[in-house]
Amino acid sequence: MTITALILLFPVPGQAKPKDTYKSLENFSNVLSLVQKNYVEKVSPSDLLQGGIKGMLASLDPHSSYMAPEDFKELKLETKGSFTGIGVEITLRDNYLTVVSPIEGTPGYRLGLKAGDRIVKINGKTTKDMGLMEAVRKLRGPKGTKVNISVYRKGWTELKKINITRDVIPLHSVKSKMLAPGYAYVRITNFQSKTTRDFKTALKKLGSKGRIRGLVIDLRNNPGGLLSQAVRISDIFIDNGVIVSTRGRVKDQNTTYKARSGGTAHGYPIAVLVNEGSASASEIVAGALQDQGKAIIIGTQTFGKGSVQTIIPMANGAGLRLTTARYYTPKGRSIQAKGITPDIIVEQMEQPEHNEKKKDILRESDLRNHMTNESIGKNKSRRQTSKEKQ
Repeated sequence: MTITALILLFPVPGQAKPKDTYKSLENFSNVLSLVQKNYVEKVSPSDLLQGGIKGMLASLDPHSSYMAPEDFKELKLETKGSFTGIGVEITLRDNYLTVVSPIEGTPGYRLGLKAGDRIVKINGKTTKDMGLMEAVRKLRGPKGTKVNISVYRKGWTELKKINITRDVIPLHSVKSKMLAPGYAYVRITNFQSKTTRDFKTALKKLGSKGRIRGLVIDLRNNPGGLLSQAVRISDIFIDNGVIVSTRGRVKDQNTTYKARSGGTAHGYPIAVLVNEGSASASEIVAGALQDQGKAIIIGTQTFGKGSVQTIIPMANGAGLRLTTARYYTPKGRSIQAKGITPDIIVEQMEQPEHNEKKKDILRESDLRNHMTNESIGKNKSRRQTSKEKQ
């Protein structure tokens, strides 16, 4: 039985009428046939169909994507084991590869890559319209090998070529030290499978040096990671109540994560540092601690990624990353395309050559096809970007 026949027999609730769906599929089939027959070069039907799937998902929002089997394997490496590359979190902005945040201590970080930098070329090949996972594959490679990138930054008059030696990207996401007697500092660079365990170990080690009287949690330039780890980190300091909730169109996506009883008693003030590079899981932690009155948030407005992606394995080894819900802070605030507003605004100091920083900050609202925040954009097009609004 064909896909069209299945849709006609078993239409998805709330979707277009079977007749409309059939017409759209018929149009797609006609285009496919015309391309196969008339395109200047021979193209395999498999490549065309995969391109159609990728285009369909790319039209939804910046975070939904189709991952071929090799791409799906790459994704798994981000939360398990280790991988080698240059160490930057990337996204697509205006169809160009753009740095969301460099990962601290990695080759890209050491060579000065910054949030908002546009990677225009990789090994001489333009990244315009390059798929995100394809770009990831090109940036990654064996330790010690080199990759050449051409970077554009706001205010520069020409591209800067950077030759980067790939290295193992550490999955140790927690760093800690004592700022002064009694005052602890813990930095979380991203949220991986062992982050909560390492965070607790760091707190215990710092506490062994003397009673902790205050704690700074640094989430600046933390691009996010696993939702489960963000919930567990928050749970350390929240004794009861909601940590975060998710709401989607399908009931199964509606989940409320609550603090478990018996949380760690701390009794000391907490300050959480954030900036425009703090995204996703970082915003969950900051929002939870802020709403529950457990911490003071200091810094600048965060990135604003308030959506949840579900990874769906496919039978052929591929994977589907699909945005299935929005998440909300304990007080019901949506962070999507808005971010967390700090209790105390403190701009990060920049070198003189970076005076145009404010004009070049990259946030969720700058991304093409970003979802709007329901509370501030009910009547605005989901496809409108912040540049288009100006």
